[in-house]
Amino acid sequence: MPEDHRTLPTQEQLRIWREYIETAQSLRTRLGKRLLSESSLSAADYQVLLALTEAPQRVLRSSELAALIEWERSRLSHHLGRMEKRDLIRRIACVDDVHGVDVTATNLGQEVFRAGSVPHLRAVRELFVDALTAEQLVHLDEIAASLRRHLESDNPEVRE
Repeated sequence: MPEDHRTLPTQEQLRIWREYIETAQSLRTRLGKRLLSESSLSAADYQVLLALTEAPQRVLRSSELAALIEWERSRLSHHLGRMEKRDLIRRIACVDDVHGVDVTATNLGQEVFRAGSVPHLRAVRELFVDALTAEQLVHLDEIAASLRRHLESDNPEVRE
């Protein structure tokens, strides 16, 4: 039986989808390159350090960190190992859970993160904020919120 083509995106919807995906990837790539050149932090390093900086007592269980930044646990574990070798983070066994590991930024990690934040935020302004009007930013915020709600309603892990 042939597939019902009415359920597929239209050519125009696919064009918009590709424009969105390709533009978002280009933006991430440019921001990542600037971050690395201006701070020696990769975008992944920055994402981990940002989550730790915003956490209560600046500590997160590794499983919570993985969920928060939406990474697979194995990817996070490998990345934390690389960050630990550079003295950016420290992993500490949990006292109340023999299988749990807490993650915290070291003093060096906090310093590198703070130093990298100013040029990174400047790049966000130049490459993202300055490209849009105030009205477009409001619309983009509404669109992002709608997408987030849709994705969360379709993900049983988020609803728990």
